[in-house]
Amino acid sequence: MPTEASVGISGGTLAYTTAGSGEPLLLVHGLGGTRRTWRHVIHTLAATHTVIAPDLPGHGDSDAPAGDYSLGAHAAALRDLLVALGYPTATVIGHSLGGGIGMQFAYQFPDRINRLVLISSGGLGTEVTPMLRAATLPGAQLVVEGLAHVPDGVTRRLLLPAMSILPGVVAGEDADPLADGLRGLADGRQRHAFIHTARSVINWRGQAVSAARQLSLMRDLPVLVAWGSHDKTIPPHHQQAAVRQLPHAHLLEITGAGHYPHETAPDRLLPPLHAFLTSTLPFHYSETRWRKLLHGPQAQAA
Repeated sequence: MPTEASVGISGGTLAYTTAGSGEPLLLVHGLGGTRRTWRHVIHTLAATHTVIAPDLPGHGDSDAPAGDYSLGAHAAALRDLLVALGYPTATVIGHSLGGGIGMQFAYQFPDRINRLVLISSGGLGTEVTPMLRAATLPGAQLVVEGLAHVPDGVTRRLLLPAMSILPGVVAGEDADPLADGLRGLADGRQRHAFIHTARSVINWRGQAVSAARQLSLMRDLPVLVAWGSHDKTIPPHHQQAAVRQLPHAHLLEITGAGHYPHETAPDRLLPPLHAFLTSTLPFHYSETRWRKLLHGPQAQAA
């Protein structure tokens, strides 16, 4: 059975859910979310692995950071969590913003990552849903607060017509996850984390942080790139473009799923994910190899 716990690190207390035994999997939720987003997959994954699903700093039940909500700060907090729990390495599974954090983790701490799973990942292109771009504008916090306090049933009734009127903005499959996310933002601390984290990676034009320059450093890392074909939050072509820079990446497109395939289509995500975890060897960091990768394409071919 999953266990709810918390641990103190230098930036405050991180809350997390853990279950199972074996090689550790670190599950990283998306923008404005919490560890609850993994509730549909955690039991299955825990049958073969130790699962650690934290709330990011400022999210859910975790303490807010001193003020740094950047990808690098979140990656460092996850490194500290692993150290505090006694795990030298882990496979990182990140959804949306969590995918961007996972890539940053692989870049900052390559000696601590075994594999990387990107689910509907951010950080791979500029386009993003207008709703997230709007969250970076002045006064967004008041608007988000108002939406968060709309009763749950009303929120779903508002989302459904929006999905039919603006099919390019919201995927119908994502109604429940979106409504759950909005309800969580009724908490002022969670809302503060959502706005400040969004502004650290997004501006009114779109995503402002890209992992494109760092992907070449991950060419030896086992990577699974998964996305829903109906994702309207982050265009699927972002994932497809990333694959071209990761020649050995495993690919998974989930037909008909939106931005939250781990919530809305876990039965189609879990078997390929399990196959990836069991068929790939953990990454072994070599500083000599990393040095070659840093020097660019000619050195990579050596």
